[in-house]
Amino acid sequence: MNFMILDLILLAIFLIAIVSFLIIRRKNLKREGLLFLYKTNWGVKIIKHFGEKNKKLLKVLSHVSVWLGYALMVGMIYLFGKIVWLYLFNADAVRAIKVPPIMPLIPYLPQIFKLSFLPPFYFTYWIIILAVIAITHEFFHGIFAAASNVKTKKTGFGFFPFFFPVFLAAFVELDEKVMTKKSNFSQRAVLSAGTFANILTAILGLLLLWGFFAAAFAPTGIVFDDYDYTIKNISNITMINGVTLVNPSYSQIAGLIKPANNSIYIGDQEFKKVTGFSQDKTLIALYYESPAIKAELYGPIVEINNAKTNSLTAFQTEMARYSPGDPITITTIVNGEEKEYNLFLGQDPTNKDKAWLGVAVYESQKGIVSSIVSFFSSYKDPHIYYQPKVEWFQFVYDLLWWLILISFSVALVNMLPMGIFDGGRFFYLTVLAITKKPKIAEKSFKVITAVLLALLLLIMVFWVKGMI
Repeated sequence: MNFMILDLILLAIFLIAIVSFLIIRRKNLKREGLLFLYKTNWGVKIIKHFGEKNKKLLKVLSHVSVWLGYALMVGMIYLFGKIVWLYLFNADAVRAIKVPPIMPLIPYLPQIFKLSFLPPFYFTYWIIILAVIAITHEFFHGIFAAASNVKTKKTGFGFFPFFFPVFLAAFVELDEKVMTKKSNFSQRAVLSAGTFANILTAILGLLLLWGFFAAAFAPTGIVFDDYDYTIKNISNITMINGVTLVNPSYSQIAGLIKPANNSIYIGDQEFKKVTGFSQDKTLIALYYESPAIKAELYGPIVEINNAKTNSLTAFQTEMARYSPGDPITITTIVNGEEKEYNLFLGQDPTNKDKAWLGVAVYESQKGIVSSIVSFFSSYKDPHIYYQPKVEWFQFVYDLLWWLILISFSVALVNMLPMGIFDGGRFFYLTVLAITKKPKIAEKSFKVITAVLLALLLLIMVFWVKGMI
């Protein structure tokens, strides 16, 4: 049976079980705003025992937690600024982003929006990951509070009946009267403890992912980034498709060259199509009329004439065996199935004696976001295609991958200095610790919350505009 069918059956069973449980135990259910809170004493003794028994360790970790909170807050503000800039000044990128900027994490999100760069996100993943993240997040709030002699009164789960599925989060109910009397630093430590737990979860998930991947996957092919292209200065282009140009301008060349599948002759060289102009309108990128682009080669290359290409070295060694004009059969993986391409090798534009397929492999981009992505995926070569040794290994791998991504994302978002997140109160206490004036801290908190909410509304407007 298809796993998606099993997953949907599990979703139905889960919803029936949750609704039945809440009806039976409705005495424990209390409404607060749009939420229904199921309050219980589950875990209160464990939180108290662990927090009081490990006070010295938790006091040391409090400093790590607080400074990690600041690092995450700065990182989230930076990323938020990048997102705002993208939505305001890059309309093409906005149209390419199909998911709304404000979107709850729901099962099947990549499938709904056809986000091929993300693995499937099943309901099974959703409920397991949400439970792990929510419970550890709230447990850390509780034990750090207990280390400061703040009692956890109740634990429980929150439900949002107006959204599907109904389960939302776990919570711990602290003794707020005692909490507010504690030192400013102790309060910040308790507030940042949840995100600290999320980061620890992400790190543990990453270690598990590394070990599991090494044992469960094998290199099968190579992944190419693009077809070969060249960069030309517009001032050096004197002829396009037989039309002689004198002192060519941007507008003149833009009128002659159009992104298309038709061949383009720049001087006596043949190209397939244009990728675009540089921002200063002086450079242009052109794809060569390569065997790969003519054949519309797509997917990881796993074989050349039945020879395995499970590494870049194996691919290069196999290609060196051929000469320009030789016929070859390239096997790739497309949508999980093997696909064959029969083509003739060309001449390398830089070396006419060398056989040429016309695929390109690039180095990783530099930058904060790309560096983070590179670190989290450093356990594998980005240009190698791996396959699971057993089919269901892919399911486990994707589960761990989502756990890491969501844990890290929750940690970042939760430290955004807005009223609805821990970062809001954390920001208020920080300003209070610096100024010693509650009125200034309160005003600063309200202003930054209002600014961030306004920016969120603004990018939603630009997203809608980009989709129209």
